[in-house]
Amino acid sequence: MKILVVRFSSIGDIVLTTPVVRCLKQQLPGVEIHFLTKKKFAGILSSNPHIDKLHTINRSINEVLPTLKSEKFDFVVDLHTNLRTKSLIWKLRVPSASFPKLNFKKWLYVRFKINKLPDIHIVERYFETVKSLGVTNDQQPCDYFIASEDQVDVTSLGLEPNSYVAFAIGAQFATKRMPTSKLIEVCNAIEKPVVLLGGPEDAETAKAIISQSTGNIQSQCGTLRLGQSASVVHQAQLLVTHDTGLMHIASAFNKRIVSIWGNTTPSLGMYPYMPQNSKNYSIHQVERLGCRPCSKIGFQSCPKKHFSCMNLQDVGRIVAEVNRLYNS
Repeated sequence: MKILVVRFSSIGDIVLTTPVVRCLKQQLPGVEIHFLTKKKFAGILSSNPHIDKLHTINRSINEVLPTLKSEKFDFVVDLHTNLRTKSLIWKLRVPSASFPKLNFKKWLYVRFKINKLPDIHIVERYFETVKSLGVTNDQQPCDYFIASEDQVDVTSLGLEPNSYVAFAIGAQFATKRMPTSKLIEVCNAIEKPVVLLGGPEDAETAKAIISQSTGNIQSQCGTLRLGQSASVVHQAQLLVTHDTGLMHIASAFNKRIVSIWGNTTPSLGMYPYMPQNSKNYSIHQVERLGCRPCSKIGFQSCPKKHFSCMNLQDVGRIVAEVNRLYNS
């Protein structure tokens, strides 16, 4: 049997597909698993031993359509479910199942704050696509396999394994990120070494944090590839993070996680996936804030202008949880 799994983006969403990939590979004897994603996200899956062949596109499925047709797949597992994937399935003309995105229920929740979403993690909903194949959830964490070239010797950064806090200060949208002043408060209150992680776009924020630092803080924002950042997270004692891709990578390592939520909410089903160890993470959000969630993904500025979902975060509670998880 030959199966194509499709998820184009983004970091966290792709990581969250890996339990389905693993269970397909382990529960269907002799199955060959192919995965289609965007080229810029290929590194997330390139070392995954449960994937036999990785296909990538830059923009259009037409870039790989002849190749995909020649593979003669028996089944397509569509974990993205948009017009592009529906077009792909139609062109391949093979049996398929698509992930139920529940867009109307999400719209109700975001627009009117009427939450009719199922109280389950999105990984559980991903598994609905493979139910007809007899594949079930093994209740294990996500997978993230660090390539050999991405392994980081943290001692070269002046760190010792399991003796520092990693802090993912970035996020794709500004409304998912704490203001710099809050980040400074949190970092200065953490009594352990802190390494800031993020992309080049987070370097200036990291510089501002360090300029007002009173502790042992360093930045690796923009200096590491995603896989290298994952390696640093893997060797950390815990991760402090916004609702972002590194949060899901850390959950794959069963790392302790302190997660900070702004305009999005865990009720959307994208909280850390730790089915066997839910006490390994904590969620910090401003409760009973009537404007949350204002979007299922985020904005580059607060639509209400007050940004209370982050400005009202309890720094003391966040730091107390960092200390508790660090020492547990």
